[in-house]
Amino acid sequence: MKILAAFQPSACLRAGSTRTASKGFTAIELLVVISILGILAALAAPSFTPLMERWRVRQVNEALQSSLYLARSEAIKRGGNVVVKKLPNNTNNCTTASGTNDWGCGWVVCDASANATCNPSGTILQRYDAPPKVEVTRSAGGETITIDRWGAVTTYIGISVVPQGKPTTDPATRGVCMSSGGRIRATLPEDTPCTS
Repeated sequence: MKILAAFQPSACLRAGSTRTASKGFTAIELLVVISILGILAALAAPSFTPLMERWRVRQVNEALQSSLYLARSEAIKRGGNVVVKKLPNNTNNCTTASGTNDWGCGWVVCDASANATCNPSGTILQRYDAPPKVEVTRSAGGETITIDRWGAVTTYIGISVVPQGKPTTDPATRGVCMSSGGRIRATLPEDTPCTS
């Protein structure tokens, strides 16, 4: 019996043993794990770029459709005089709207004055600031879209939304088309830019 008592844990503690159980990780183990995570993140980051581009393009495309629907409904409600107008270049440090047909900085939906521009003293119905790294280009027609009292526009509208620096054939590309009667539809890369 005395032999068995010597091997019991309580006997070891009473004998003055200084060995304690270690808990946690050593510094070397933590450094190895952090290094592995860093390598995996560096390898995975480039594969997230197309995903982020698609998300940005989709966000802008859906916001543009929403703005056009709002403008149509407000024009019908107000008897016309509603304009969607691009924000000028250098708005909020945005530099993607240098041309007349470049809508990359965003747009506003507002009431219109007699010359079909946003009335400075009028009501801004909606403002959308486009995220960076997205190019929004109208195929023709300039910096305003005027919607009449029936929710229609004078000419067909085609707008392309593309990741910055990419062609319209890029898989992330989307487009928004608006017929002269006011019908709005989204398009895929093979149908962008809209022509009819």
